[in-house]
Amino acid sequence: MQLEQFNDADLADAVASLRPCLDIQRWIDEVADSRPYSDVDSLLNAARRAANPFSPAELEAALAHHPRIGERAAGTSAEARLSAAEQAGLGAEDLAVAEALADGNRAYEQKFGQVFLIRAAGRSREEILAALHVRLGHTPEQEERIIGEQLREIAVLRLEGLMST
Repeated sequence: MQLEQFNDADLADAVASLRPCLDIQRWIDEVADSRPYSDVDSLLNAARRAANPFSPAELEAALAHHPRIGERAAGTSAEARLSAAEQAGLGAEDLAVAEALADGNRAYEQKFGQVFLIRAAGRSREEILAALHVRLGHTPEQEERIIGEQLREIAVLRLEGLMST
């Protein structure tokens, strides 16, 4: 989708195009309602502003849509396809790293009661595993802030990708 198409789309189509980027209704509404945008950078900046901050309930709802790091999202939705593409570099070629990610995911879920979320695009399995180990030492308050930052990065990267298709 090009920026001009997004700007000119009816509200329902604009909302539908944003949902795979981040399925948080307030964020979608703010980004869609702020149209038209003069350029892609203006759109991305608006998306960043709309994502700052997310409420705890919004974070919880968004995490319900994300697969564990190293696992593929179930289904054929646009969001599942984006997640699979973002985690493409996290295949199970290195069994030891795959097992360490699985163990780390379980430890994170035990400690924080939710999935470990990180922007996987552009990161190696080793980088993600190292970040997971660091974040296991955080407090729930620290993690809430980091999860919000990661969701914002994911949403903006997905939106940027959407505007380049």
